[in-house]
Amino acid sequence: MSQLNTELATALLNHESLDEFFRAHLEEAMNNLLKSELTGFLGYEKHSVQGYGSGNSRNGYYQRELDTRYGKLHLLIPRDRQGRFDKQLIPDYARRTADLKTTIITLYRKGITTREISDLIEKLYGHHYSPATMSNISKAVAEQVKEFHSRPLSDKYVVIFMDATYLNIRRDSVAKEPLHVLLGITPDGTREILDYALFPTESAANYEEMLTSIKARGVKQVLLFASDGLEGMRDAVKRQFPEAEHQQCWVHLSRTVARYIRSKDRKTVLGDLKKVYQSGSAGEAEKALQEFLNKHTERYPRLTGIFERAKASLYSFYRFPEAIRSTLYTTNLIERSNKGLKHKSKLKEQFPNEDALERFVCCHYSDLNRTYAERIQRGFMKVSAEILEMFEQQAQESAA
Repeated sequence: MSQLNTELATALLNHESLDEFFRAHLEEAMNNLLKSELTGFLGYEKHSVQGYGSGNSRNGYYQRELDTRYGKLHLLIPRDRQGRFDKQLIPDYARRTADLKTTIITLYRKGITTREISDLIEKLYGHHYSPATMSNISKAVAEQVKEFHSRPLSDKYVVIFMDATYLNIRRDSVAKEPLHVLLGITPDGTREILDYALFPTESAANYEEMLTSIKARGVKQVLLFASDGLEGMRDAVKRQFPEAEHQQCWVHLSRTVARYIRSKDRKTVLGDLKKVYQSGSAGEAEKALQEFLNKHTERYPRLTGIFERAKASLYSFYRFPEAIRSTLYTTNLIERSNKGLKHKSKLKEQFPNEDALERFVCCHYSDLNRTYAERIQRGFMKVSAEILEMFEQQAQESAA
């Protein structure tokens, strides 16, 4: 039972007013959405160091009242220092919920079903939307999802990260399925979610299908692909982008190593392993890895196999300028992105169907891309000339 259902059951048992119950929850939800709107506009959470020097910040709030079927909502409308924040949830000067179309579209994009929205609007506001109206809204949002998957992409990416996150979805029964995600960084250092796709299981073949898709959307040159140790990833990359390099995530390798090490030895072993991928050059890293294996394989012989299987993708990041290597030897960037998606999806508990999941994910990643467009990944501006040279060299080698 969800928390809302639990609280509703408690209210019924205590003979509390249901009008007040729904009014209070709606008021809380709308105030939270207003805060989220401002966070999305500013591009950073409250008290986050990312806001330092951004030129804009939170600046308190003013109070508004909004009439609903269940009574007045007392809303705290947040403000920004520059006065540029334009809330979308509540139209300016609107004191009544006469036109709910914008709100409905927002809810629909968040993965709420049309039936749930219709019931909610009618119960809370006494306003009925016809099936035809809901169908039109559904078509409009479906077009946004289609546009996300077909929009033109940059022809060049320094790196494309590949990773999956598991989400609950109902198909007769509820089960976790992997959402495959591609995140790229352009030559100017801008991040972008290129695409996502839901499959029953995670596999290199699924990622290869997605790589075929982004090629059709304009991607021509990629210097590096980074992924975890999923079998077949390097081969999938090479079939679609033969000139690109592949990097296996060192953080994932460390986690794999940790599974074969006794807990009392992990700190020492993983500390020694860290010296490998923090070496100054590929040659030094190879030497450090050999020293690592010489030191630890007598006690833990399985370590040899781990690095033997990954050997072709261990040192690719060393081909790049030192200023951006810390971004390239791990898939942490895309994992953080997926973690944010997963955190928001927990509010849904499960998606009733794939269509609802698509809308939710599209909404999340569209908002995230708008945030990414205003930021440059650390180190990329310093090495822009070197990166362009790498693209030119790759093009020459491909033409030869």
